[in-house]
Amino acid sequence: MSPRAYVRGWGALSLAVGAVLVGTAVQSPAHPGAGPAAGPPESTAVVAVDGCSAGGLCSAPRRSVVLSGGAVLTGEPLTLGSRLTGPVELALRTPGRLADVTVTDRRGRRVAGAPSADGTRWTSAAPLPVGARYTARLVVERPGADGPRRRVARLDLRTPVAPAGERLTVTFGPDDGGTYGVGRPLTAELSHPVPADRPEARRIVERALKVRTEPRVEGAWYWVDPMTLHYRPRTYWPARATVRVSSALDGAWVTGDLYGGRSRPLTFTTGARVEAVADVAAHEMTVYRDGQALRTLPVTTGKAGYRTRGGIKVVLGKEPLVRMRGDSIGIAKGSRDYYDLKVRWATRVTWSGEYLHAAPWSLDAQGSEDVSHGCTGMSTADAAWLFATVREGDLVRVVNGYGELMSPFDNGYGDWNLSWPEWRRGSALGPGAAAPRSATAAALRPAL
Repeated sequence: MSPRAYVRGWGALSLAVGAVLVGTAVQSPAHPGAGPAAGPPESTAVVAVDGCSAGGLCSAPRRSVVLSGGAVLTGEPLTLGSRLTGPVELALRTPGRLADVTVTDRRGRRVAGAPSADGTRWTSAAPLPVGARYTARLVVERPGADGPRRRVARLDLRTPVAPAGERLTVTFGPDDGGTYGVGRPLTAELSHPVPADRPEARRIVERALKVRTEPRVEGAWYWVDPMTLHYRPRTYWPARATVRVSSALDGAWVTGDLYGGRSRPLTFTTGARVEAVADVAAHEMTVYRDGQALRTLPVTTGKAGYRTRGGIKVVLGKEPLVRMRGDSIGIAKGSRDYYDLKVRWATRVTWSGEYLHAAPWSLDAQGSEDVSHGCTGMSTADAAWLFATVREGDLVRVVNGYGELMSPFDNGYGDWNLSWPEWRRGSALGPGAAAPRSATAAALRPAL
């Protein structure tokens, strides 16, 4: 039978996918126990279609598998190409409609997809990973003299093995199994760059990075650069929450000859919501836990020329003793502003060296004036208490100051200084991005 020939009977179903597939189809009568109809056996043909692309439809049928008279027929391998670059499309090529389509993987998990408005096509929400097997259950409906008549077909699919080459993997942060403050964003470091001029590739990557939280929160990824993404909720993480992140990129085509590989998932928890609010104008810092004020500390912040950055910062780590030198921030030796000090109880908030720390040399200024080179200084006892109270990921908010706003990404975690609309614009799936196909109507679900 010619693959382009009109197929009599229940119709022709085209399978659109740039992959190698093996098909097995089963037809069952609409009414179990009904006798065979007079004349030629009714048949349904599954027609393979090649020519898929990441954004387009597929065409040019190659070969068919015929479903006839309730028999189980195993078709020859349907060779449709060497790589999977676009969504899978199941399309009915003869009169009728797909009354129901369900596609599942070998573990029984349903593949997201949506039917067309006229019920003649079903398209997966994303390309199927290579090296995997799927089962499609199809209900084909055609009108009959006594009402609609239906046939059920099953098609077993196998996508090809990815060609040899590098794989895109993801390293998530922070460390697995830890407990962090409610301000610590998720990070995803890619093994290969995905540039901004590959928007479809970025969408594939972003959809594959799955974040689940208990309790649930609204959140989104932000592309910091071609190899780095950050994820944060609309507001801070809930206190005492569980956050899980994983990658579904393994086997997925990304761009060109690049496919996804396996990545280690990550789970962490959040502790209490701890926030230190430094009021520069008042020369004091109040520390809160779950909204309750614990202590207010007299402090000194950056003097003119060295103003402390404003906005929201996140604790990066803690060092019980650190050596601070002026030349690390561009102050030359011999300058009146140069310093070389061993500092106790240092809580870091920027990579460039901004800390909250003990400053016993400035006790007279604490609570009254700003004399530091950008850090927030306090008494040794207060710095030790703060050091013991906060953890990585806790929040430090600097208000009523004179310094520039903390930058979002290049000097620590300033992610929270972007508004939610600004953050969403950094997502490949954000406003203006191509929306994924709806996964809410993967089947039409008539009463069978």
